[in-house]
Amino acid sequence: MSNPDAYYLRSEVSNSDLTELKNILHPRMQFGDREAAFRFGSLVDAIITEPARVDYYRFTVDNEQYSEDEFRHAGEMLKSLRAEARHDEFLFRVLGYAETQRFMVNKGQQFTYCGFPFALDTRCKWDWWLGHFGGDLKTTFAATQQQFEEAVDFFDWDRSRAWYMDIAGSDMDFIYAISKKNCRVFKKFIRRDDEVYNRGREKYEELAFQYWCLIC
Repeated sequence: MSNPDAYYLRSEVSNSDLTELKNILHPRMQFGDREAAFRFGSLVDAIITEPARVDYYRFTVDNEQYSEDEFRHAGEMLKSLRAEARHDEFLFRVLGYAETQRFMVNKGQQFTYCGFPFALDTRCKWDWWLGHFGGDLKTTFAATQQQFEEAVDFFDWDRSRAWYMDIAGSDMDFIYAISKKNCRVFKKFIRRDDEVYNRGREKYEELAFQYWCLIC
């Protein structure tokens, strides 16, 4: 769809819906300004995957106003990603050939939780899609690979990747994350039935069941 907002108006269950449900059922202390982090992440996302939405003269993405400093920071992160791609052949191909912001819908997706079968209409939107599998772009406060690995679990990025993989029926997935602290680029490759996938699937199955209970 050409309208970037149309995806968010759809009724199918998304990973973001599961996150909202988790925040209601299991609230926990928030670190930092969550809204500001999401807002800046949206800027970086747009610059890298949807540059047509970006106005560098007015410092806007669509109608969202940013500061010159925010644009400068995001630009440095883009430079770091491109520099990484000069010696990372896979990333080079992702930046050059992947379809961006591709969304998928899976009607009546089948789930099982503790042996109980149920179904939900589901959706997801990929930052990058490569025909048979895809991946995600993240901004992160992590400054080291170890901190990034911890963020994958803490922020439930494992859950989102398992969710996306199962909607698409893909056997692998990946995350590239750019540090907001030092512009380092981190990466994680996930394969079906590996530790990260299994942990993420376990997380989403519980939340999907709770979501199903609420709407049925």
